[in-house]
Amino acid sequence: MNVKAQFEARVRRVTDAISLKEPDCVPIIPVMEAFPIYHGGGTIQGILYDYKAGEVWFDKFFQDFQPDLGWDPIMFFPAQFLEVLGLNWLRWPGNQIDDPNGMYQFLEGEYMKGDEYREAAFDPTHFMLTKWIPRSFKHLQGLQKLYFRNAMWLGFIGTFAAFSDPEVIDSLERCVKAGKILSGWFDYIGAYRKKMEERFGIPVAYAGFAFAPFDMIGDTMRGTEAVLIDMLEKPEELLALIDKVTDFAIQDQIKNSKPTGRPWVWFWLHKGVDEFMSDEQYARFYWPSLRRYMLALIDAGLTPVIYCEGRYHSRLKHLRDVPRGKVVYDFEFMDMARAKKELGDVACIAGNVPNMLLAHGKKQEVIDYTKKLIDTCAPGGGFMLDTGALVDDAKTENFAALFETADRYGKSHA
Repeated sequence: MNVKAQFEARVRRVTDAISLKEPDCVPIIPVMEAFPIYHGGGTIQGILYDYKAGEVWFDKFFQDFQPDLGWDPIMFFPAQFLEVLGLNWLRWPGNQIDDPNGMYQFLEGEYMKGDEYREAAFDPTHFMLTKWIPRSFKHLQGLQKLYFRNAMWLGFIGTFAAFSDPEVIDSLERCVKAGKILSGWFDYIGAYRKKMEERFGIPVAYAGFAFAPFDMIGDTMRGTEAVLIDMLEKPEELLALIDKVTDFAIQDQIKNSKPTGRPWVWFWLHKGVDEFMSDEQYARFYWPSLRRYMLALIDAGLTPVIYCEGRYHSRLKHLRDVPRGKVVYDFEFMDMARAKKELGDVACIAGNVPNMLLAHGKKQEVIDYTKKLIDTCAPGGGFMLDTGALVDDAKTENFAALFETADRYGKSHA
């Protein structure tokens, strides 16, 4: 089979599974993070500071493993643009992490204060420009001095006068420098995606990344502890901002994802896990906006892939409320037999070979787990094989066993 035919077969295999049909083989779609770098003998610091150096590592990964959906090096952005802007809420190898293979770390904080909900909901663009960005990037303090809201008629005079301020000039020059770095990186990522498809015959796994609107507020604006408290102390203000965030998230995602020609939009869920909120809270604050976001993408011809990090057992009844054969639910910690029973007639499910097993287990344990997972979830279609979470550490023999079992055993269950 030539490369083009392999590419088309993989797309068809994934499409069939999502449509709740039985594909020719159970698709395998593990989400890659640092594993291709480790497997290729590189370092995280190496790819962050020279993204082109990582190409040989990802090439080796795709030569050794052929997933049905593959991940380009999108998880590893150029560190130089972060240094130019002075990002406050992330550290990485070469910036506060000494180990060149240490994973980057997110530093949570309150980058929107509890009394700023109404302000953020009234004019999100102004709030992001003059408050959230300067709080998040230490070298962009000059943006606090910009004001566009009342620039109509002669108001533009005051608006443009601010551009003479040295601090504003420095911030804008840094934005230009960062933009040029990112432009080169995006060009490279685009070229590598083409290489994945034309040389390796592997479809790129995503058209775009998305987040539940609740998480968009909780992750880098309020922080986990604060946003969970806000459900109790500021419920109406939180819901109003969730509603506003959902509107522009839908518009932006459709605008950015449709031109790629790929349908899959990956939602990375964080704060809707069983342990973080009650089912009543989930039904009020989390699910309605997430569902509205999902339905809008479906109407636009896109496929939401809902990456359910953590435990999601109490949420299955909500997840059923979607159009049949239009959504993928990808689980980390889940009773997959229960997920198949409760969701299998509505949505494709995916998951959930444990990362701990891949990193520390024995080869036969990986084979046995994978076979059991296929036996449980593959009959009747609507299943794709994935790891429990993004893959960093894994024994090569264990990862190979996962792919070999998917290929050999997955065909017999198609």
